[in-house]
Amino acid sequence: MITVKFFTFNPFQQNTYVVYNSDREAIIIDPGCYTKAENEILLQFIENEKLIVAQLINTHCHLDHIFGNKLIANHFSLELFLHPNEEQVLNFAPQTGKMYGVPVENYEGQLHFLNEGDIVKLGKDEFKILLAPGHSPGSICLYCEADHFVISGDVLFRDSIGRSDLPGGHHQTLINSIREQLFTLPDDTIVYSGHGPSTTIGYEKRHNPFLNN
Repeated sequence: MITVKFFTFNPFQQNTYVVYNSDREAIIIDPGCYTKAENEILLQFIENEKLIVAQLINTHCHLDHIFGNKLIANHFSLELFLHPNEEQVLNFAPQTGKMYGVPVENYEGQLHFLNEGDIVKLGKDEFKILLAPGHSPGSICLYCEADHFVISGDVLFRDSIGRSDLPGGHHQTLINSIREQLFTLPDDTIVYSGHGPSTTIGYEKRHNPFLNN
């Protein structure tokens, strides 16, 4: 049984995820902690829960999802996992930070690539990698079939979808990704998004105004 804990961090109100199993093994997905206080909140939670952080993953590498990469990598001696099409987005993060007035200390370590259909293991639990570009060129979602949830990054939100007007984004590609990768999942699948509240696949099929036409 996987526990999903999220924290809403940084000026962009991004959801940082810590997923962990009964053996206290954990994966950190999209660490968006930016301030010293946010860093301490995340690290204190991990310490209090006695978690063993085994992996660091980015669903995509827009600024608000990678602020904490360096902290987490250094603190837990980890290397970063992402889709290969996100490497260019990651490398551009410091320049993007200047544009938004939020300086970035970028992760500079070894990269490991996740591709469509890959399986990420956390002890006996598994997450299947779903490639869902459109918001970003290499956006991925992590699907845990056994526990009926998907971590969608900024692909799908409650009653909304990710923006597609940033470099590497494409609206129709995003729509296709949602229909082909997420809407093919069971209706009771919980969607943990990169911003805002969780939702379900069934709810979004019925109510999402961007996908009901």
